Amino acid sequence: MCGLHIVVHADELEELINYYQNRGYFEELIQLLEAALGLERAHMGMFTELAILYSKYKPSKMREHLELFWSRVNIPKVLRAAEQAHLWAELVFLYDKYEEYDNAITAMMAHPTEAWRENHFKDVITKVANIELYYKAVQFYLDFKPMLLNDLLVVLSPRLDHTRTVTHFVKSNHLKLVKPYLRSVQNNNNKAINEALNNLLIEEEDFVGLRSSIDAFDNFDNIALAQRLEKHELIEFRRISAYLFKGNNRWKQAVELCKKDRLFRDAMQYAGESRSSEIAEELLEWFLDSDLFECFGACLYQCYDLLKPDVIMELAWRHNIMDFAMPFMIQVVRELSIKVDKLEQSENIRSSDERSDQTQPIVYEPQPMLMLTAGPGMMAPSYGAGYGGYAAGYGGYAGM
Repeated sequence: MCGLHIVVHADELEELINYYQNRGYFEELIQLLEAALGLERAHMGMFTELAILYSKYKPSKMREHLELFWSRVNIPKVLRAAEQAHLWAELVFLYDKYEEYDNAITAMMAHPTEAWRENHFKDVITKVANIELYYKAVQFYLDFKPMLLNDLLVVLSPRLDHTRTVTHFVKSNHLKLVKPYLRSVQNNNNKAINEALNNLLIEEEDFVGLRSSIDAFDNFDNIALAQRLEKHELIEFRRISAYLFKGNNRWKQAVELCKKDRLFRDAMQYAGESRSSEIAEELLEWFLDSDLFECFGACLYQCYDLLKPDVIMELAWRHNIMDFAMPFMIQVVRELSIKVDKLEQSENIRSSDERSDQTQPIVYEPQPMLMLTAGPGMMAPSYGAGYGGYAAGYGGYAGM
């Protein structure tokens, strides 16, 4: 009872604690401070010293005490006590409450058995100031919790340097492990992510996924990927190679690759999209040399506006396949006749307009007469006097 009156005085508390500890009355001291916590005059020193005593003599009770009274203890002082007692879970708890998130993450990675908790780690790691801890955390998960790595990467992705992260996994040969992460951040259209994911899809022989990735995200080395797939053992990947060549306006390479793999439909489509008469005519000649007359006929429709009728007629006549070329020629004749009809119609209209212009008389509209009025001081002469006047005038000139 006497001790309860003493512990409420902060100046006397340290001497009281030393008195009890020097005599080995640890249990009594802890009971005294526990009883004093409910007093109205309880101060921070009491809560702090009780936490320190728990760290020394009853570590199992320290976590409960901190969860209840962490706001009323001197955290730096209790932090030192917890570190000396190797109470790592309590140390991390205090770092978190003291907003020293970098130290909390470092402590969890240094002592994962006692201090690491998945949800707590993911909550705290997003608050750290030092971004380098992100990459240390990634390596930590690789070493201790590889199956949870993708969950961590999703949490860290807003502040991660994706290029550096992908490079790290490529060097450590763990790229396959983080495929879900690559999928989740591919919307950023980052070159390193796109190329890493494309390489994974090639290794997995997932040509459908690769085609979707190529169509949706174009930030990668198209030519390098096309050249790599050009020699792939699966025809679908070689087909993607031709598609990439086409997308980079390398039409001839795309068509040649399709011809090697006998992808006739793709070859005709790319030849038509190239808008090159030379490429289309070369493809037609290849079809004829390979006795693919049906493909020859189909290509005439696919590349119709690129082909010259005289060339087609000559090719068909030389290979005795006029039947395959006849629909093309009929269409050409039809278009020519339509053009001639339109020209004749326009010429007739022009001629009729010229004739109407020639037969129309030239009519000038009458202009209104302008009336001249006499100015001031001028008189209009009469016709009879005028003649006499003129005679006199002439006489005047004569006299002069």
